[in-house]
Amino acid sequence: MICTVLLVLSGALAMQTMRLRNRQETYQERIEALEGQIDKEEARGAQLEEERVYVQTKQYIEEAAREKLGLVNEDELLIKPNE
Repeated sequence: MICTVLLVLSGALAMQTMRLRNRQETYQERIEALEGQIDKEEARGAQLEEERVYVQTKQYIEEAAREKLGLVNEDELLIKPNE
């Protein structure tokens, strides 16, 4: 009878160990996915920081004025094609 109890307890312990290993693998995969996501977001943050710095430059302001507003410098001539 003691042997039967020991076998049942050993079986239960083995099953619990397998469940814990499966959970550990699942959590490890989740950790790796989240670390990858963190890396992507850090790269995106660096890119946004570069863009933030660029949009504060005179070059960007001039480009935006030309493209969006059609403005030119005082010493430039604007030549439009005949339509």
